[in-house]
Amino acid sequence: MSKRNSKLFFMYLLIFSLVFSSFAGLGGAVSIEESSQPNVYLDVDPTSADLITVIVELEEESILEAKHNGNFQSAELLEAERQVIIAEISKVANVTVGQEYDYVFSGFSLEIAENELHHLLSIAGVKAVYENVEYQVSSFDVDFETVSPMMMDSAPFIGANDAWEAGFTGKGVTVAIIDTGVDYTHPDLAHAFGEYKGWDFVNNDADPQETITGLLSRRTNHGTHVAGTVAANGEIKGVAPDATLLAYRVLGPGGSGTTQNVIAGIERAVLDGADVMNLSLGNTSNNPDFATSIALDRAMADGVVAVTSNGNSGPNDWTVGSPGTSRQAISVGATMLPYNLYSAGIFTSEGVDYPSSAVMGYPSEDELLALTDGEFEFVWVGLAGTAADFAGKDLEGKIALMQRGDYAFQVKAENAKAHGAIGAVIFNNQPGVQPEIPGTPIPMIMTSQEDGQKLQAELEAGNNMISFDIEFVKEVGETMANFSSRGPVMGTWMIKPDVSAPGVAINSTVPLHHASGPHTHGYASLQGTSMAAPHVAGAAALILEAHPDWSVDFVKAALMNTAENLFDADGNLYPHNSQGAGSIRVLDAINTEILVTPGSHSFGIFTNMDEREVRSQSFTIHNVSNERKRLAIDFTGHEGIKVTTSKNLQIQPGRTQELNFNVQVDTRKLDPGFYEGTFILTYGNQKVEVPTIVFVQIPNNVNLATWQSIGISGGNVVGNVSLPFGADVFDVRIRSEATGELLRVIPSGTNLTAGTYGIVWDMTVNEEALAPGRYQVIAYVKKGNREQEIIGGTLNVN
Repeated sequence: MSKRNSKLFFMYLLIFSLVFSSFAGLGGAVSIEESSQPNVYLDVDPTSADLITVIVELEEESILEAKHNGNFQSAELLEAERQVIIAEISKVANVTVGQEYDYVFSGFSLEIAENELHHLLSIAGVKAVYENVEYQVSSFDVDFETVSPMMMDSAPFIGANDAWEAGFTGKGVTVAIIDTGVDYTHPDLAHAFGEYKGWDFVNNDADPQETITGLLSRRTNHGTHVAGTVAANGEIKGVAPDATLLAYRVLGPGGSGTTQNVIAGIERAVLDGADVMNLSLGNTSNNPDFATSIALDRAMADGVVAVTSNGNSGPNDWTVGSPGTSRQAISVGATMLPYNLYSAGIFTSEGVDYPSSAVMGYPSEDELLALTDGEFEFVWVGLAGTAADFAGKDLEGKIALMQRGDYAFQVKAENAKAHGAIGAVIFNNQPGVQPEIPGTPIPMIMTSQEDGQKLQAELEAGNNMISFDIEFVKEVGETMANFSSRGPVMGTWMIKPDVSAPGVAINSTVPLHHASGPHTHGYASLQGTSMAAPHVAGAAALILEAHPDWSVDFVKAALMNTAENLFDADGNLYPHNSQGAGSIRVLDAINTEILVTPGSHSFGIFTNMDEREVRSQSFTIHNVSNERKRLAIDFTGHEGIKVTTSKNLQIQPGRTQELNFNVQVDTRKLDPGFYEGTFILTYGNQKVEVPTIVFVQIPNNVNLATWQSIGISGGNVVGNVSLPFGADVFDVRIRSEATGELLRVIPSGTNLTAGTYGIVWDMTVNEEALAPGRYQVIAYVKKGNREQEIIGGTLNVN
């Protein structure tokens, strides 16, 4: 099994190689029983003395968690509890404490050797241990000077200018930018900052400025760009130009940082009174129970609208990463604004066809169409990634022929432009399709690998002239960016993203610190879900100004309920797990009269394969108008999924009503997988759509069990196995690694509920000590029609 399979939890996987010379004192006891050990979400090598940093969560509730549960908690009590646990681990291990948390998260970060981590797991009061994963800003550079003016219109496109005309500009609303810092001296941003500007968790001071010194590759501009999309008011105008900003620098040089600072930034922003927070950062863990996701859930519970990017690992399903996996925060996918679609034909000599040729990207329509004006010489530049690829070659006014691979498309295009090329043809390095890349520095035409080889053959034959036939095909509406990560979320089975917003070639502010560098103008165009999220954060600020008494759930619902459906270039509706509820429209969200919470719904997993299965569920409808509303209700989806509910509903002004319904899933008509559907609520000429998702059988890419710990204690192999779905049958099997022969089955449990179970094996087979060899310790689980064996570790006996 892959050490990092896609699964519900990160595994605490102790792959151990132990040598035994005797087995004195071994008994015959073996068992499986429920375990109370902490959950552990990381991989560890217990033989390594390398230092690692982990995030420790305590059993004691955080202040916000206690408040939400109706309990009392104080910073003093939490400090005392932390000190008790720190003192206990310090008795047996050399540790260094980093950040400490008590408001949105109860715990601390700790530096400890890998081979001493097991001591921490035996201390009472420890609830969970998380990996201190690295977070990276997720955006891509686009040459500012060649960005189409169309790309400057993202805020007006979502209706921000309509909201301004209605009197809503974000005034009185505070937005926290949790990122790489912000250049608060930028002329378009200075108005948004007061004397207190936030906090720098990288340098631990009150100056959250971007990284502006050192190597150019280490300097950052991401946080300033994000801040400009939210609240710039100058040459660039953000979505909420009169909002107040606070900056929290949690990502340092190069735009990277770790969990311990991200949680600290979330906590500080809540304590500082932020109304909205934006986190344009992420990792690849599809886990709703990761520490940063939990922190955002609790921030939302305290009334702070948390907005986060969904990730740039698309377009496949299941690619959303934490904190985009948060149950409560608003996760945002990225879209591309409407554009004109062009076809691109290539001609080099009679009898040679290039049927795969298409437009990859271009800086402006004029420059693209200029390729139709005559013939051009084309020059082979290989991968176009280094100076050596261009050495001794004249590209002035010519076309660069290059191959995909090793370097980003943008880098290749920039290099070709720097050497005088006015266009490029790039062919694939493998069978398949290349992506469209909007806003490339020079027009780029892409072809298949086969057609690229034809072009190379033409050059070898001396046919080095090329001409193009570029023709307008049609206008394409707003579409999902190919890179935007997709849901669903493992464990909660939620649809993600929640909404989408423009995130391709977004022009915004960057620091003014590079006097001799490429950003002296103070603006740049970037793309990524990092650029989409601040559009939503700014929209949330406008909504809160318009409705200061609205809860975070109302703000989220308003954005989701009024979002526009998105269709691909061929007119096909995008799946919910690509676009969420759709692309946001700010003024519609402000003016909506009906709110449905939550804004999307997961029916969960149906595993009964022998008959129809029926469940009763509900969501809530709020009439926020001053008039009675009569709603017509309908549901569309797969024929094997039927929803029964009232066809009509009347809600009095200012009142709330539950919409109860039964969902019937006929698994006999459905293959295993997930299926989407939509509730449609109509009132007058208004319509609210609520995306839904249902799972038939446990998804094949989700493990039925995860080892949370395994090791040796008292002459026994002991471990903990999490069963997130329960099990019809569960046992632990011992196999010969060499032959795969099943040597022993530790007594099985049947019809187990979801939970964590401890196992003990006395390291005997047939009541005899193990002979020399290598033995695998394996968890076997059967649930429904699925069976799975998951290796916990390998025991080496000499």
